[in-house]
Amino acid sequence: MEIETFPALQLSGLSHGFTTRSAGELAQLEEEMKSSCAALGFPIARATWGEQPHGNRVAAVTAPGRVAEVDALSSGTRGLPLLVRVADCGPVYFYDPVRQVIALAHSGRRGTEGNIIGETIAHLEKTYGTRPADLVVQLGPCIRPPHYEVDFAAEIGRQAARAGVVHYRDCGACTACDLTRYYSYRAEKGKTGRMWAVLMLDEIG
Repeated sequence: MEIETFPALQLSGLSHGFTTRSAGELAQLEEEMKSSCAALGFPIARATWGEQPHGNRVAAVTAPGRVAEVDALSSGTRGLPLLVRVADCGPVYFYDPVRQVIALAHSGRRGTEGNIIGETIAHLEKTYGTRPADLVVQLGPCIRPPHYEVDFAAEIGRQAARAGVVHYRDCGACTACDLTRYYSYRAEKGKTGRMWAVLMLDEIG
């Protein structure tokens, strides 16, 4: 298991990553993820994650733990890793360098149909005073045509643009195109593991 990073998010005061496919057994995935992330300095034992029901709800968090019924999390708390699990759906990272807040969303077909990107940006505006033009938004690896009939990756970009985002990046990687590097729930017919996206505001001092 490796941890990928994205140039747009390689910024001072911000840590992020995306875990690749594990070489070990599926039962070991979570422990390998924790070990890999901890090696990079994430206090993963203090992480927060959502239940991810494939909806469009967003929650602001300030403490570790599991959050019911949400697919996106936001925080202005330093040293609090946000986690999202994926195996074809898109991990979407949000960073407001002005307000110093972050969000991380799980956006698959159904979440994208529910405009989870627009909902997350509206949540950041209402909760923290974020201006969409200040946001850095990054889409990580996800399934794409021709391996999937719905191009939700393209729609994620359109939703970000409609919400006023100008600093948008898509890594372009397709999970179903490289099963040596990524898991793909669809390509592997459900017999697959999970990858994790992680985003955190670094602690100061």
